[in-house]
Amino acid sequence: MNRIPTLLAATLLLTAPPVLAQSGSEVARVTVLPGYVTEGGTHMAALRVTLAPGWKTYWRSPGDAGIPPLISLSGGNVATAAFHWPTPDVFDQNGMRSIGYHDSLVLPVEVTALDGGTGPLRLTGTMDIGVCQDICIPAQLRFDGDLTPGPRDPAIIGALLDQPQVAGHATCRVTPQADGVRLDATLTLPPTGGAEALVIEAGDPQIWVSEPVIARQGGTLTATATMTRGSGQAIAFDRGAVRFTVLGQDRATEVRGCTAG
Repeated sequence: MNRIPTLLAATLLLTAPPVLAQSGSEVARVTVLPGYVTEGGTHMAALRVTLAPGWKTYWRSPGDAGIPPLISLSGGNVATAAFHWPTPDVFDQNGMRSIGYHDSLVLPVEVTALDGGTGPLRLTGTMDIGVCQDICIPAQLRFDGDLTPGPRDPAIIGALLDQPQVAGHATCRVTPQADGVRLDATLTLPPTGGAEALVIEAGDPQIWVSEPVIARQGGTLTATATMTRGSGQAIAFDRGAVRFTVLGQDRATEVRGCTAG
């Protein structure tokens, strides 16, 4: 699959007027869920994105028809932040696959403090996302909220439990091609139910991975995809960083890393 549809979608999105989606926006708004302190001493908060009826937004790996989200944090005594993406849905968008959420998204954010947790925390920043109905437009969501610890929030717990479960094993083989490399992978894991979709992430945001061609036989899923980098640059494939996410009707499974196959 070539990159022209994705690049065209990105161009249309970036040239459309931005929607500053805050509280009261007609398309999307974001609120900070202050969260709680985990057993490990980190702070688990969340960003709740609420979309207008019929609108959707994208997962961290949005598919050929989607635009990847960009989340920027600023200040707030935050040293590190890890995003825990819940299981997305698979959409058909004008004959191309996109991956994301409809109606709403609760995105848990696990935060560590610069001062070791002795001072107050705030979650401040912006989300630049694509939101789509019949057309796609950019939305810049600004958020700012105190992370005052409280009881465990059921919305955050639910989103954490809805993450793809880590399981299975993968082997992969990489073959150089004129426009990049071909990736052949074999995943050993039980079926996830119904028609499955597979997303491959290279671990490097500069590496584009095509929608894979997959086949299932019992407990084995095989996949073939193309990996390319901009301007014909060489690809350094890191087997430990690659991530395979299988989205099925019953559950989602994530396989991290692959061995030579």
